[in-house]
Amino acid sequence: MSHLFISAAHKSSGKTTITLGLCRALHERGLKVQAFKKGPDYIDPIWHGQASRQPSYNLDFHMMRDDEILSLFLRHAGRADISLIEGNKGLYDGMDVEGSNSNAALAKLLGAPVVLVLDSVGVTRGVAPLVLGYQAFDPAINIAGVILNKVGGPRHEEKLRAVIERYTDVKVLGAVRMDAELAIVERHLGLMPGNESDQAEARIEAISNRIKAQVDLDALINIASPVQLPRMPELPVHAQATGAGLRLAYASDKAFGFYYQEDLDTLRAAGVAMCVLDTLSDHGLPDVDGLIIGGGFPEMFIADLAANSALRTDIRRAVDAGMPVYAECGGLMYLSRSLRWSDKAGDMVGVIPGDTVMGERPVGRGYASLAETGSGPWPAQTEPIPAHEFHYSHLENLDPGHTYAYRVLRGQGIDGSFDGYVRNNLLASYCHRRGSGERGWITPFLSKVSAYRAMRSTVTEVG
Repeated sequence: MSHLFISAAHKSSGKTTITLGLCRALHERGLKVQAFKKGPDYIDPIWHGQASRQPSYNLDFHMMRDDEILSLFLRHAGRADISLIEGNKGLYDGMDVEGSNSNAALAKLLGAPVVLVLDSVGVTRGVAPLVLGYQAFDPAINIAGVILNKVGGPRHEEKLRAVIERYTDVKVLGAVRMDAELAIVERHLGLMPGNESDQAEARIEAISNRIKAQVDLDALINIASPVQLPRMPELPVHAQATGAGLRLAYASDKAFGFYYQEDLDTLRAAGVAMCVLDTLSDHGLPDVDGLIIGGGFPEMFIADLAANSALRTDIRRAVDAGMPVYAECGGLMYLSRSLRWSDKAGDMVGVIPGDTVMGERPVGRGYASLAETGSGPWPAQTEPIPAHEFHYSHLENLDPGHTYAYRVLRGQGIDGSFDGYVRNNLLASYCHRRGSGERGWITPFLSKVSAYRAMRSTVTEVG
């Protein structure tokens, strides 16, 4: 198996653009390309999946143990011809001074050669000490090549190549010219999601064409070829999710689409029938036993969501009837009483008695840690739950006397102290959790869904 870690000296160097172009260019060569994203990001994997024609998976030290990362990686990399792991921020950036959760740490865990994407704007001879410093900082990291990005022109490229070849032993794999057409539109949470953009396919093709013309794909494949992957770890045994015969709806459209592919896989592997719900066009819930509403950008579709009053009413009735519902961030916003952003406002589902207001700055951003209060819809875990959040909105006019599933140990949540609004069998939080694994939400959620289905069947038989 072949794999490479795509990293950079600092964020906003163009890693995602380069990764997308490589995914599509290698796919068009007839290779099965498997993409991964380091960290909790939802948006980049959506683009990865569109470019590679394969679902992309997140690898995150905060949300997963090392053996879980290895197991997930090996399971999917083992089915591919080549795997590309896109880092976040810079190669050595991380949460602590030792770099225990840095991109470099993940590259070492996976035994992956590193390709550095270098932002070349305003740089010539200074590129050499940058590369040498990144090599010397941790000799255990194999920086196998660099891709020069945002190169000004032929003379600029010639100087950069000459300097790197003179002073370092690192191979220049390509030089991608500065090109406004390669940029993907950004907004407050990062890149516009590919599932929301009608031009996503055209943009990926344009990026791929530049990569094929300006990057030596044969050299890139060659440095990935001799890699020896670590052995598959033995994971501890824990209660597995069981969902045979259960039907779940999950919101998946332009407004909502933030789901970990691993979690969707886990639900389907448990035997759950997954039904796509389009909150913008479906006028009622399908015949299901539970509902999941992930994150997204509902603030971009306030008018459309508000106009679909039939679906909002159906969801409200389902919550009142005790249907298990799990919602995160954008899902919480949609379930609130109303949503306002600047001069745009509209009624939402209304099962959370508060109004969502979008601000200009992040309210909660980064990794979080939660402790279950014991008042949630399922039995509480004793250990802290790793999570993350990134939201510009907050709840206003929240009625008193509500119940929370989580106490916030780190982060913001709903009010800085609590998160996870509870009503009947609804749990809605600003924080995102991993659903899979022994600390995930999927197993307890499916237990609640099974109980609800059994209750519905009993009522039907009695009736």
